[in-house]
Amino acid sequence: MNDLTVRELTVLCHSIAKEKGFWDEKRNIGEALMLVVTELAEAMEGHRHQDDANFREELADAFIRLFDLCGGLGIDIQAEINKKCEKNKTRPYKHGKIC
Repeated sequence: MNDLTVRELTVLCHSIAKEKGFWDEKRNIGEALMLVVTELAEAMEGHRHQDDANFREELADAFIRLFDLCGGLGIDIQAEINKKCEKNKTRPYKHGKIC
C-alpha cells in the first residue's frame, strides 16, 4: 500500500470497519471514544513492558479507531488538524503554562 493522505486513511479505515459490521447499527459515540482510550492504554502497557512492536501496533489501532469514527461521522479530520495546527502556531510558548 502506498502512503495515503489522512483523508484517504479515514476512508480506508471507515470502509473496513463498515465491511466488518461495526456500523450495522448506530454507533454509541462515547463507547467509540473509549475504545480509542483503550487502545492508548494498551500502548502504555506495551511501553511499560518495553514491547516496542506492541506499542507501535496499539498506537496504530488508536489512529484506526479515530479515522473510522471520523469517517462515520463525516468529519474531515485532515482539515480539522490543519486548522488546529494553524491555531497552535499563534499560541504562546508551552501555551503560557509554567510547568
